[in-house]
Amino acid sequence: MPATAMNHFTILTDNLDTTLAFYAEYLDLHPGARPPFTFPGAWLYARDGKEPILHVIAGKPKDTLVKGVIDHMAFTGRDLPGMVGKLKERGIDYDLRRLPDYGTWQLFFYDPNNAKVELDFDASEQTAHA
Repeated sequence: MPATAMNHFTILTDNLDTTLAFYAEYLDLHPGARPPFTFPGAWLYARDGKEPILHVIAGKPKDTLVKGVIDHMAFTGRDLPGMVGKLKERGIDYDLRRLPDYGTWQLFFYDPNNAKVELDFDASEQTAHA
C-alpha cells in the first residue's frame, strides 16, 4: 500500500517549555490531546485541531539531540512580511529563498533544538519587510 499523506514529524528536546513556546509563537501550533505515554512530551496541533502535526519528545539530554538524515520539516505559512519581521525582532537568523519557475517563497530558520524549519509562502506574498 502506498503512502497517501504526511502524518507528522517528531522532534526531540531537552527543554519542553521553550520548545512549546517557540512553536506557538512562530507556527501557531499548540498542545492538544496526547496518549498517556510514560515519557514527557506534547502533540502540537494547527488551529483546526483535527490532527497533530508535530510530536515533541522531551527529557532528552542536550548531547543526544543530534541531526539525523532528515534535513528539515516544512509547513505552509501566511504573512511573509510579518513572519520575517518577527524573526528579525527576536534576532533569529533566517534564509529567504524564492523557488525558480514556481515563485513560492521558502523561509528557513532553526528551532531551539537546532531542528531546521521551513515555512512556504504563496508566490503572491509581498516581501517589503523581507
